[in-house]
Amino acid sequence: MYLHINEEKQQFHLTNGEISYLFHVLKNGSLGQLYYGKAIRHREDFSHFQVNSIPTPASCHYYKEDPAFSLETTRQEFPVAGKGDFREAAIEVETRDGRIGNEFTYQGYEVTSGKPKLKGLPATYANEEEATTLTITLVDKKIMAKVYLSYTIFHHYPVITRNVKMQNIGDDPIFIKKLMSASIDLPDDDYSMIHLSGTWSRERHIKERQLVQGIQSISSIRGASSHHDNPFIALKGKETTEHENEVYGFNFVYSSNFLAQVQVDHYQTSRVMMGIHPHQFKWKLSEQESFQAPEVVMVYSDKGLNGMSQAFHDLYRNHLIRDPWKTEERPVLINNWEATYFDFDEEKLVNIAKSAKELGIELFVLDDGWFGARNDDTSSLGDWFENKAKLPNGLESLSNKIDLLNMKFGLWFEPEMINPISQLYNDHPDWVVGRQGEHLTLGRNQLVLDFSRHEVVDFIYEKMAGIIKKTKLSYIKWDMNRNITDAFSQALSQDQQGEFFHRYILGVYSLYEKLTEEFPDVLFESCAGGGGRFDPGMFYYAPQAWTSDDTDAVERLKIQYGTSLVYPIYSMGSHVSAVPNHQTLRNTPIETRANTAYFGTFGYELNPLELSDEERSVIKKQVQFYKKHRKLIRDGDFIRLKNPFENNETAWMITSKNKKEALVGWYKVLADANPKKEQVLLLKGLNENLLYQVNEEKEGFYGDELMYRGLPLPTEFNGANGSFAKRGGDYQSEVFYLVGK
Repeated sequence: MYLHINEEKQQFHLTNGEISYLFHVLKNGSLGQLYYGKAIRHREDFSHFQVNSIPTPASCHYYKEDPAFSLETTRQEFPVAGKGDFREAAIEVETRDGRIGNEFTYQGYEVTSGKPKLKGLPATYANEEEATTLTITLVDKKIMAKVYLSYTIFHHYPVITRNVKMQNIGDDPIFIKKLMSASIDLPDDDYSMIHLSGTWSRERHIKERQLVQGIQSISSIRGASSHHDNPFIALKGKETTEHENEVYGFNFVYSSNFLAQVQVDHYQTSRVMMGIHPHQFKWKLSEQESFQAPEVVMVYSDKGLNGMSQAFHDLYRNHLIRDPWKTEERPVLINNWEATYFDFDEEKLVNIAKSAKELGIELFVLDDGWFGARNDDTSSLGDWFENKAKLPNGLESLSNKIDLLNMKFGLWFEPEMINPISQLYNDHPDWVVGRQGEHLTLGRNQLVLDFSRHEVVDFIYEKMAGIIKKTKLSYIKWDMNRNITDAFSQALSQDQQGEFFHRYILGVYSLYEKLTEEFPDVLFESCAGGGGRFDPGMFYYAPQAWTSDDTDAVERLKIQYGTSLVYPIYSMGSHVSAVPNHQTLRNTPIETRANTAYFGTFGYELNPLELSDEERSVIKKQVQFYKKHRKLIRDGDFIRLKNPFENNETAWMITSKNKKEALVGWYKVLADANPKKEQVLLLKGLNENLLYQVNEEKEGFYGDELMYRGLPLPTEFNGANGSFAKRGGDYQSEVFYLVGK
């Protein structure tokens, strides 16, 4: 049983043997938080968990006869403003007459087997055997509005998801100014907050800060989840490591403006909130209309950060990424961008594809420059028809020639953008985001199409669908190279401009939904100037994302390590690129570039026609290696071993669910002078009793040896052991394949 309800005490206990989540109805009708953490045994009454019987000084109490009951000092599930709680509220609603305080009280509940779909929004999914959903109804009779709080507990993961829907049940419009998808009060502040921050080309670096009284937050108001702050936070205890002790993780299934914050009050209670950012948000709800807020995924782990990550990974692989791509093997691809940039023709592209095919590569992707009059980034976005100057025979001719090579064909699109120099802009200047006649801010020489307008979404859909059908596309790289400025829709009324950002991303989701429904076998890879929209909202439609425009193997260690805190590695676009690297000018060995890129969706960003015979031989073996192990990479448990933010070394590994196979990656950025003579790497997640062969060598190691004594690393050059050294210099790496018997 996954849900226990005490009708008399109005207590709710969601539990699955791994976690427990407890809340109840307070005496004023609002909801109070009782417990969230490791599973505890159920009992009929948890009233002893309440701490509302002791008065506190200088607080405002709700009832004259009960000075101990103050919302200021009560742990809550859905806090409101104006009734004595001076902390941040989860909701702010304004009426025509200026009322801004709310008082939502308990009305009832409903239990559903499985998990209802969120209308118009991406979300995790589950059938009746996989999850149970509890929906609590709250009502504010003064403003005539209802709120529906949904809690889904997954039966086999330490996961609860939450979302909120609001309905206007009155005759007059009301305006939502803030609606957080999840709010929870934890009983203390003895945590560090972890988040993933950075910028273009160094996305999702791990940041950590100790909670203190006040508000700690991350956010985006860019119209995208952003390169700069990912919609994820985690709270970990002082003793928590990668592999031990408690951590709470929160991830927002949304791709636009967000706010994630922790507020520590004067009694060390920590209020965690996550939802749509209230900046420039104001949603008009007319009579009987509803507003659905996106979903928050909450993970509890008592097995450290790796335990949290594996829960997120398994959930997203099995309950967010959709068929067929949650089980389909992803093809090894080559992208022509760094090989040609805008300078190509059909003959050059076909020759690149032929050469790539000889290396075992399965998918050829034509990047930017194939459409309109596109020769640089100043024109033609929006003109989704062939660039006849480059491809006089059209895309169909090129795709047929790729098909004759027994390769799949993919294309780059940037469907949300438009250049002022384009046919589409001349035809529909009113389709641009911003006020006509006013100065508009450019980004990469482009403006933004108004995806809050259905006619814009429908137009782009027709263009993309036509090209997919004509070319029999197998893959689309969907890019977004700038954030939204001058936020204004010429199709929305003045009192609806606060709806623009959300309506925009609903338009993006709508286009994705149409295309993925009609073309389920097309593999979509999302991209936003690299990793600028790397979030679970995107993964519902596009099962992989371009992790970063920075393809440098050394920089990718940090980027991919940080990304793995939340997202499965089989969602990370990770390729071998040419050197000197185009983002850092660093020269790294081709072996190290591949050893990093293996841990993701594998591919190449280079010109195979310029490779030496030796390099071609190496790449052939790399492609064969990845194909041999990509099922393990897709389905296995990813384990972080050495942190690149703390060490000169990085290490991680993947183990199969039955622990009979493992793939280990080890990397050393800079060489040491006269290094330690004996170097080993302590592994995790193996079966202690299995004998593992390493890289098919005859000598084996038992699992307990590898985890507690360590895997011996090849001998490193020390200045005197040249004939014995198997590695040395900067940018070293090794990949080990383990098979247990």
